[in-house]
Amino acid sequence: MKIFSRGGQPSWGVSLIPFAVLIAALIAVIKIFGTGALDGASQVALLFASGVVVAISMVFYRIPWKDFEDSILDNIHAVGTSILILLLIGAVSGSWMISGVVPTMIYYGMKVILPEIFLFATCAICALIAVMTGSSWTTIATVGVALVGIGTAQGYEPGWIAGAIISGAYFGDKVSPLSDTTVLASSSAGTPLFTHIRYMMVTTVPSFAITLIVFLVVSLMHDVPSAAHAADISDDLKNTFNISPWLLLVPVITALLIIRKVSAIVTLFIAALIAGITALLFQPHIIGAVATGLTPDPSAGLSFTDGFKGLFISYYGSTAIDTGNVALNDLISTRGMTGMLNTVFLIIAAGTFGGTLVGSGMLNSLTGMLTRFISRRVSIVASTVGTGIFANMITGDQYLSIILTSNLYKKLYEERGYETRLMSRSVEDSATVVSVLVPWNSCGMTQATVLKVPTLEYLPYCLFNLISPLMSIIIAAIGYKIVRKSK
Repeated sequence: MKIFSRGGQPSWGVSLIPFAVLIAALIAVIKIFGTGALDGASQVALLFASGVVVAISMVFYRIPWKDFEDSILDNIHAVGTSILILLLIGAVSGSWMISGVVPTMIYYGMKVILPEIFLFATCAICALIAVMTGSSWTTIATVGVALVGIGTAQGYEPGWIAGAIISGAYFGDKVSPLSDTTVLASSSAGTPLFTHIRYMMVTTVPSFAITLIVFLVVSLMHDVPSAAHAADISDDLKNTFNISPWLLLVPVITALLIIRKVSAIVTLFIAALIAGITALLFQPHIIGAVATGLTPDPSAGLSFTDGFKGLFISYYGSTAIDTGNVALNDLISTRGMTGMLNTVFLIIAAGTFGGTLVGSGMLNSLTGMLTRFISRRVSIVASTVGTGIFANMITGDQYLSIILTSNLYKKLYEERGYETRLMSRSVEDSATVVSVLVPWNSCGMTQATVLKVPTLEYLPYCLFNLISPLMSIIIAAIGYKIVRKSK
């Protein structure tokens, strides 16, 4: 058993065993369950790998269960707010749909956004909104959902549409002083917020410029469907919902709350509440259809029971209704809070796995082994970026990934004489933007659920998220604006 021991904690070789088990389990799960892997099988794989960590640690290293329990609870406590936000996003998704807010945004958006520049315009719009709001999740769950409808009507592939939305939203979130991840990355590294943001521009602006150029070229090469197709979608929307400019007050009020820095939980709760009231005023026939499962009938009255039932279902359940257009039916169908439960399960399972790794000391062993081979500027930045990506895969949460990566490398940057802003930028270039590309990460699963596009389907088209980590390493290799602290 001595071959398992190294300094009283698992060696780096032993620490790799749970990862090998997890990778093998995930490969089997994906092969067997396919696109349904995230409905629960992947979460079970994470819990099984957690059990392997605990078994090895308790049997061979006599680590008490209490250490694991405390570490797991710390991890889950850290993402508790995210779980509540997820449930509220589900409520907003359903209530904004049956109230006619999203259909109205789609209806007017189809008339304003030209199909010839759709992907470019989508990316730019989401970037602007995310900068102002500081939230990629809110941007995607509101404006992003409407843009999916517009792009679908204009004949774009779902992967390209989701890629443009996510690229813009994550760029805006990353450079916004209102963003919680930006504040977290700068504070974790000990870098002043605006110093951190200005320094990020060196890698972020080129990455986003390349992204916009590619989306513009692809948009210009897109074969625009006939005007009749778009007209059919518009007509079906207008025939099903009461389309009105007044409905746009709901997203406007939401944006104002975010700009005034009202907490995300309060903002989303108010957004869902206002949308519910709006639904009763503007779309009583839709609420009735959701409650009864019948085709919407504008001439039908709405009883108190059906109104109460339909409104509550829109918050927690399915809003599927028959519009007479199959494509439109899929577009406006949401699953409310229920649709977010798999993601909540994922967060808990990923937090459990990450907690066992920390409690066992395996994570420290792996990072200790890694840092022994780091000496040059490029290798330091590349290792930070790689760890940020790896942390997203093992913890399943971008907040934990930011904190974990920052804590692991803070001392190393200090010893090598590099400024803290280099570390905070490297962390944001990886831990923040790559989170949405990992299917079992809370970000990846959330956006796949909200946009109704599987993570692996939109991954190749999230150009900004793919380019950012590479750009961080390239700039480090060039050495542009990277200096050592004067001693």
